[in-house]
This record gives sequence, C-alpha cells and structure tokens, in this order.
Amino acid sequence: MEKNLAEMESMQDTIKSLKKRVVELEEQIEQAPLPIIPSVVPNTLLVPFAGVLSSERFQMFIPKILDYAGSTPTDSAIIDFTAISMDNVEDLQVLGQYLKDLIAALNLMGVDVLVVGFAPQFARVMVQSGLSLVNEINAFSNFKTALEFLLKKKGLAITEVNSDL
Repeated sequence: MEKNLAEMESMQDTIKSLKKRVVELEEQIEQAPLPIIPSVVPNTLLVPFAGVLSSERFQMFIPKILDYAGSTPTDSAIIDFTAISMDNVEDLQVLGQYLKDLIAALNLMGVDVLVVGFAPQFARVMVQSGLSLVNEINAFSNFKTALEFLLKKKGLAITEVNSDL
C-alpha cells in the first residue's frame, strides 16, 4: 500500500514537472518569430514556417536554426511548410536558394532534414520552377508521415501507456 502511494506521489510530481515544461515550451513558441520545437522523437527538431517567406526572414532564421541545432543533440530536423501558400512566398527562386542553403548547412552538421507540408499548388509551382532543390529534398506530405519515417529509421515506436494507475 505504501509502495503504491509513493509511486502515485512520484507520478504526480512527474506530471507537475511535465506540465511546467509544456508551459515553458509554449512560452518559447509564443515569443519566437520562428519557433524551433523539440520533437517527441529524440534528437529531432520541428521548424514550422508561417507568414511571408522573404529574404530578410530567411537571413534571420537560418542562423537561429543552425545555432539551435549546433547547441542541442540534434540528428534530424523536420521543416514544416504547412502554413505556407504561394501567396506567402515573395520570390520562389529566393525561397529555393535559402532552403537549399539551410538543408546543406544542416547536412554538414550531421542533421538529416525532412521537409513537410507543401500544398499541391505550391508543390506544382516548385516543380515547374526548375529549382534543382526539388529533386534533392526528402519530402513528406505531412508531419505525421515524417514522424513515422523517423521513428522507423531510429528503431523506435510509440506505444500506449496504461493510465489507469
């Protein structure tokens, strides 16, 4: 009985600690012009782009992403374009070059890059543009499929935990 009580108190402490961490991460996301989010997959970052993609924003974002990846144990990054439409892209050639530079720099740092969330129209325009980047990126339709790919690649699986304790 005492053992169960101690386990429950330990679990409650863990839950409190996790809730505090979630609040901290939510504050980071709200304050950052480009959130860089640690994923549930170990050593993996999620970088969701939103808003207008301009040269100025990429010049600000790329060092931030590289610094974060370099200061944390990171071997994978998922760059998410789900919130981007062609209306948000100032110059497709600029986007292609900065994205290519970002992926190349992360690869040199030992980070595999997965790209997700290209809408059909966006993907079609990217292909028609002739950007060489199109054939070089590891793209997935959404975050879920990229996450499943990474889990399989890393030999991991998500399992359900019995919460009836």
